[in-house]
Amino acid sequence: MRDIAPEPLTAEAFAPFGSVIEASESAVQVTINQGHAVRYDRLADVDVADRGGTGVISLFRATPLDSPVLKLFERHPLGSQSFMPLGGGPYLVAVAPAGDFDAASVRVFRAGAHQGVHYRKGTWHHFLLTLEAESDFLVVDRAGPGDNLDEIALAPSEAIRVRGA
Repeated sequence: MRDIAPEPLTAEAFAPFGSVIEASESAVQVTINQGHAVRYDRLADVDVADRGGTGVISLFRATPLDSPVLKLFERHPLGSQSFMPLGGGPYLVAVAPAGDFDAASVRVFRAGAHQGVHYRKGTWHHFLLTLEAESDFLVVDRAGPGDNLDEIALAPSEAIRVRGA
C-alpha cells in the first residue's frame, strides 16, 4: 500500500484535472444586481452534450470513510462533473489523469469548505471524501443515453492510504 499526503487545492495544481470552483481574485468578476452582488463568472465549462446528454443538478449527501484508504476510482467518459459543498467542512479530492488508469499518478488535494471542483470529461476520481461529518454537495452532472461510468478497483498492493487527512 502506498501512502500519500494531501496537497492544498489550488487552481494551478488542479488544472490538469479540471477547475477549482471558488470566489477568487483571479476569477472574472462582474458586478450585477445594481451593485449588490458580484458574479464570479465561468468558473467551469460544463461538457455534457456527447451522445444526446443534458445537464442536470443533483444533491449528494456523503459520509466520511472509517479509514481514508483509496480502493476504487471512476471516470465519466461522456460528460464533465462538478461538486460544490453546501456548508460542511473540508474534504479530499483524489484524481488521476484521463486515459489508462495509473495508480502511481494519483494526486490527493485537501479542499476547503468554500471550494468546489469540476472534473473534466474522462478524469479519474475517487468518490466524495468528506472528512469531519456528513456533508451535502450540489452536483452538476450529465444525464442521457450511453454508458457514462467506468470504474476500476485497485489491487490491494495499489491501494492508497491518505495520511494526515
